[in-house]
Parts: sequence; structure tokens; C-alpha cells
Amino acid sequence: MPSEAPFREGDGPDENDLPVTRPAWPVTTLSALAQGGLLWVVVAGVLAWRPGRRRRAAGRGLVAAAAGMAFGHGMKAVVRRRRPPADSLPAHRALLEKPKSSAFPSTHATTAAAFTVAVALDAPAVGAALAPLAAAVCYSRLRTRAHWPTDVYGGVALGAVAGGVVHRRFRRGSERGR
Repeated sequence: MPSEAPFREGDGPDENDLPVTRPAWPVTTLSALAQGGLLWVVVAGVLAWRPGRRRRAAGRGLVAAAAGMAFGHGMKAVVRRRRPPADSLPAHRALLEKPKSSAFPSTHATTAAAFTVAVALDAPAVGAALAPLAAAVCYSRLRTRAHWPTDVYGGVALGAVAGGVVHRRFRRGSERGR
């Protein structure tokens, strides 16, 4: 059973080598779940189930995700970049939510990177396990034509910085009390 619609003439890849056909349902579902950081709240809840390093990493990941999302929305207000002209493409029509905000940066990518980097700096094995999920969220934004590739790359870079800053800030704060 193929995961995407069958290939037809004219459905070839676009200039970014991404197919223009309707994406598989997991791609659009993942994009929708990551809206507003919901996916990362759920992941943090699973990580925080038991006390210890994972719970601390989950908390720091949520703080980083919130900071990354806020910074990303602030950047959107300044940059005001148009989204790709994809309204007529099946890939874009498959989105459950149709974004209207500025394209740069992708706050889905910013939030995913911020959460994952902050978690990885506290619990490296957990961060490594989360990295494919964060990459899939980023891919979903490209595959559904919600963003230009540079929007996603920029979002990942901003999120990585946010995750690192939050980790460093928390680390400093915990050293003062010793």
C-alpha cells in the first residue's frame, strides 16, 4: 500500500526536489500535532513521568520551546516574508491548518529544535532519540509547502540557539545554589 498518491504526469518534484502530490497522512498529522508546541508538551509529559534527569530535561525543553516559539513569532513580525505560492498544490491543500502568518522563521522548526537541543544537553541519549521526531516535524513543513526551505533552516538555527541559551541559563542557576 503506497503512502502517497500515485505519480501522474506533472506531479514531479518542484525546484526543491519535493513532490507536489498530497503527502501521506502521518506527515500532515505530525504537522498539526506540532502546532503551538502541543507535540512537545506531550513528549515532555512522557519524559517527566518518572523523576530524575529526564524530568529535568523535559522541563528545560519546555522552557526552551516556549522561548524559541516566542522569539520565532517576534522574528515573524519583523521579517514579514511571504509563504510559498502553493495554495493550488495537493501538498498544501492537505494541511489541516492553513498558516497565514509570515513564513520566516518556521516556528514549528524553531520549537522542535529548541526542545530537542535543550533536552539533548541535559540527557544526550534522550535528545538523540528525539532528533528524528524533530527532523520529521521540519520535513512536514517543507513537504506541505507551508515554508520555504530557508524558513525551516532558519527556524532550526534559532531553536538550537534558544535551546543552548536555556540550558546554559539553567546550568548557571543550579550552580549558584551549591
